[in-house]
Amino acid sequence: MATAYGPDTRDHQRSGAGSGDNPPVKHSFPAVLRAPLEARTWREFGYLLLSLPISVVLFSFAITMTSLGAGLLITFLGIPVLALGLAMCRGFGVMERARARGLLKLQVAEPAPVRGRTGGLMSWVGAVLKSGVSWRHLLYALLHFPWAVFAFTVSLTFWAYGWAAFSYPLWQWVFPAYVGVDGIQLYGDATHGIYLDSPFELAATSAFGLALVLLTPWIIRGMASVDRVMVYGLLGPSRLASRVVELESDRGVVVDTAAADLRRIERDLHDGAQARLVALAMDLGLAKEKLTEDPEAAARMVDEAHGEVKVALQELRDLARGIHPAVLTDRGLDAALSAIASRCTVPVRVEVDLASRPAQAIEGIAYFTVSELLQNVSKHARATRATVDVWRTADRLLLQVTDNGRGGAKLSAGSGLAGLAERLDAVDGVLVVDSPEGGPTRITAELPWRG
Repeated sequence: MATAYGPDTRDHQRSGAGSGDNPPVKHSFPAVLRAPLEARTWREFGYLLLSLPISVVLFSFAITMTSLGAGLLITFLGIPVLALGLAMCRGFGVMERARARGLLKLQVAEPAPVRGRTGGLMSWVGAVLKSGVSWRHLLYALLHFPWAVFAFTVSLTFWAYGWAAFSYPLWQWVFPAYVGVDGIQLYGDATHGIYLDSPFELAATSAFGLALVLLTPWIIRGMASVDRVMVYGLLGPSRLASRVVELESDRGVVVDTAAADLRRIERDLHDGAQARLVALAMDLGLAKEKLTEDPEAAARMVDEAHGEVKVALQELRDLARGIHPAVLTDRGLDAALSAIASRCTVPVRVEVDLASRPAQAIEGIAYFTVSELLQNVSKHARATRATVDVWRTADRLLLQVTDNGRGGAKLSAGSGLAGLAERLDAVDGVLVVDSPEGGPTRITAELPWRG
């Protein structure tokens, strides 16, 4: 197993396997004061402004093609016209996903392309009409228009009124110079008018504008979140398709892991027990030849061969334990984890709180996960004690290995913990690492419970 605690453990601890997130940046000003000038606010504001003209085109096209296709359904032309409209909506979806990636920083996977069974035109038309993704793109075009009108109006109104009121003392001179009044008129009739022109009124207007300026970014972000939900839910692949892709990826991980384990077993057999047994056979052959000529030398060679047999048997036991220990099958996780804890270089307290045993596959993964983590403790942690806790919560099996070592364990790509996280992910498991510099290290594995 690759080293999980290395010389580069001074790097920032990352959360999640391969997340690669940078450490949070410390700011001198609170978020409410930074938000009006942050790039995120302006990107999302630009997204909301662009949504109106784009949604007008999308809505008009969707209504036109749907109405035309539905009206022509009494003829043969209605079906291909409707399919063409759905295909064009999917094309607009490509643009919308690109816009969301650029301005909202939302990563949405591309849906699987539509392919007919035979490759002909009518086969493609049928595939488009049967595709749920195509109809979700049409639904997006219809639903996004009223939302875009609302978001455009609200965001632009708050932004314009906020900055205008906030900067009012700077341009209030325009009214007496060019309009002939003292300022913005709050009330007026035939005999009386109220204008914002006194110093107090200018300050109050600016303060009100500042409040709007500080509030507007959060309104914009809230409305942009709705757009994120719509793009992700309607323009991305279906949950079933995403799950199929995930399962295909997990299957690849399982196959690669099984192949690596088989190569390891073959290598251990070839370099270990097999080599010892070959040497043992040669020693016994020499002892047999010397038996009549030099019985004492033959006896020494047999004694040495006896020692080689013991070593080979121990290696075979270790290899069998690495494949699947008998104690795990016979007595369960509690006894099996206590056995591997006894071989750790530091004292380990094991506590297993399970009313029943999980499925053999989950039990085996849990055993080897704890085994790998305890090997890390022995080799790299520089700890003086460790604990192993196993318990069940609802339909999840949780394992936690804690040590008081130097810390700095991380899930960076290529590390042993990253490989372990991939193995757990193949069965819908999760690995969480909490290992600050200086320790302690707490690694939690979560597996699905299957009885």
